[in-house]
Amino acid sequence: MSESELPSVADIDAEAVSFGLATSPFELHGALCGWLAGGGSDDRGWLASAFADDALPAPTAGSPLDRLREATSAQLSDRSFEFELLLPDADAPLVERSGALFDWCRGFVGAFGLASGAKPPLSDESQEALADLAKLAAAQPQDEGDEEDEEALVEIEEFVRVAALLLHGDCVLAREHRQRLN
Repeated sequence: MSESELPSVADIDAEAVSFGLATSPFELHGALCGWLAGGGSDDRGWLASAFADDALPAPTAGSPLDRLREATSAQLSDRSFEFELLLPDADAPLVERSGALFDWCRGFVGAFGLASGAKPPLSDESQEALADLAKLAAAQPQDEGDEEDEEALVEIEEFVRVAALLLHGDCVLAREHRQRLN
């Protein structure tokens, strides 16, 4: 497994259950991404911070949730745009994939708000992207769909991926760039 490869959904889910988390692996990854994109610290304490629950233990070194943190942090910081969303496989039913995407967005929006604060330094484009992510976070999956719905979901997934990178750029990369200039 490479440094930027995400652990399996099953491994993440098993560790989340062992921690007593009642959240899907997809929402968990969204929360981690939102936390990091909003400028939250990249340390093993991310879980308690991203879920605003000090009782949550820090994942142990090398565990699935720790590997998830390491891989996600590496992907977000990589300039090659290899960042990927943790979602079900493309052959999973539309209802499962869309539900997972909406879960991911719910996790992202909540943790992003915790990390970035009330007035994050967002461009107009990022403010619009965040508002769209919030709408997706409130969406409900549909049971059935056709080829058009499948194509739309792929486009929405790509939008979410790019929106997360854009928000990370405004809140983290721009700040790091300013610090290097000073």
